[in-house]
Amino acid sequence: MRHVVVCALMFFLLAVSAFAAVKFKQGALTITQDARRAALQVEVADTPETRSQGLMFRKRLAENAGMLFIFEEQSLWSFWMKNTLIPLSIAYIDTAWKIVDIKDMKVAPDPNVGPFEFYASRKPFKYALEVNQGYFKRKGIAIGARVQFEFKSSRR
Repeated sequence: MRHVVVCALMFFLLAVSAFAAVKFKQGALTITQDARRAALQVEVADTPETRSQGLMFRKRLAENAGMLFIFEEQSLWSFWMKNTLIPLSIAYIDTAWKIVDIKDMKVAPDPNVGPFEFYASRKPFKYALEVNQGYFKRKGIAIGARVQFEFKSSRR
């Protein structure tokens, strides 16, 4: 029995350290809706590993920060809140960098085991932007807003 507990603990620690080892690229993103503009600093999830981790295990997210998910192709992807500890809003963005849908995502009753609700866009998208829940409403951002994005240089 002790062997099983030790193995389970080692597996858990390895899984957590694997997530901690994932490095996210950095970027700057601006959303424009009519005369309103909102600027965000974003972490970029553009690989299977970074998209899989997303904002898992984060206890907070700065007000003007977010995570931009970049997929290989435009499709009807869906998101869930597994191991996500903070409520989020998500904007789904098409290949023309236009917001095509926005949803609020709530923390699961037990973020580790669910049950998990799936959050899917009504329209195909290539990019998804997760921010603190309510951010888009506070900034007056809605479907149809335009997004500009650029990677930050890693040179210092």
